[in-house]
Amino acid sequence: MKDQLTDALYGLGWGAVKRLPEPVATRLGRGIADAAWRRRGKGVLRLEANLARVVPDASPARLARLSREGMRSYMRYWMESFRLPAWSRERIRAGFAPEGLHHLEKALADGRGVILALPHMGNYDLAGAWVTTRLGVPFTTVAERLKPESLYDRFVAYREGLGMEVLPHAGGTAFGVLSRRLRAGGLVCLVADRDLSAHGIEVSFFGEAAKMPGGPARLAVQTGAVLLPVTLWYDRSPVLQGRVHPPVEVPETGTRPEKAAVMTQALADAFASGIAEHPQDWHMLQRLWLADLAPTGGDLRPGGDPRAGGDPRPGGAAGTDGGAGPEVGSPTEAGSRADGGVGADAGAGVDAGTRSDAGSLSDGDPRSDGGSSSDGGPRSDGGPRSGGGPSTGPGADSGPGADSGPGADSGPGTDSGPGSRSDVGPGTEAP
Repeated sequence: MKDQLTDALYGLGWGAVKRLPEPVATRLGRGIADAAWRRRGKGVLRLEANLARVVPDASPARLARLSREGMRSYMRYWMESFRLPAWSRERIRAGFAPEGLHHLEKALADGRGVILALPHMGNYDLAGAWVTTRLGVPFTTVAERLKPESLYDRFVAYREGLGMEVLPHAGGTAFGVLSRRLRAGGLVCLVADRDLSAHGIEVSFFGEAAKMPGGPARLAVQTGAVLLPVTLWYDRSPVLQGRVHPPVEVPETGTRPEKAAVMTQALADAFASGIAEHPQDWHMLQRLWLADLAPTGGDLRPGGDPRAGGDPRPGGAAGTDGGAGPEVGSPTEAGSRADGGVGADAGAGVDAGTRSDAGSLSDGDPRSDGGSSSDGGPRSDGGPRSGGGPSTGPGADSGPGADSGPGADSGPGTDSGPGSRSDVGPGTEAP
């Protein structure tokens, strides 16, 4: 019954919210965010605890203001994502203003594969749609299966409608397929600021130890693709802002694991710089730092996986052991938590089925393409889709997600949301 209710609520979001006049949808999103914030659920408290590390000198009053702004930013993401399928190509093109775009354009012009790695910031679905519509470049992401199956199908259809190729996480073949896409000069988008596997790489993040997915760096080391960090944020205008950071270079010396570790730390540093400038737009309502996950973090899976739930938001981070965790555009962490999903802990939990976190793929051997010959995705030619994506153009992988819904985060280290999560999105989780 709960699965059916969750599916129905997401269906209502895509079916009804996109038909509302924009000012009404904006007020609705803000009202839901404020209600969730006033409720002071676990997700809001976790958000404040995370922000306290980002802004260590903030007073309790400032942290409260930041968390309220954060919930409003988070619900803006959801309202936009529900409405995005109805936006015109012109609206999408005008809806995103990235800095540093020359880094991406140069890499594409050189014919090299490109990995865009993002944290849970802003609206990576819109950014992805802009890439497919404005630049005419489709991209690939990964999604883990959600329950019920109908909800998973909704998210896949949503992302494919935005111009994404969505690979299933099941079977451990995603890393190999992503490698082939990159070698063919394709674009891969992954949300990569939260590890959901037992194979994450330890980094220093705002001065404390955390683990992040190693997939983006491992893909770059193995394929020679360009790894570009991307951060996103909102300002007071209706236009999403963003920055494509300089490439994370592959070290000239060291073993593959050593190179991946150095690159993942550089990725974490780029994420930290963007988050520090716009902390209210970092939608991290889950436990992230190792100090929060152990020894009382609980819910540590066998093998050291701190996941206990799922994150359906699109996002796409190439995840574990060379895997390409879904955080770029697919639902992933939507595990067994009871707090997540629409209406969770605030009546509006929306992180429950869309973003993918890029950290749960496991191909078993990051040194090889792995996987079977079948892609498990719509493309079968080994390269990026031709035609620049679907008629609507939007190509981002980050639809309404499943990280935890406003105020959700019930349970140490768990994401929340319906079903089983999927990580990846430009998201890169839809991301």
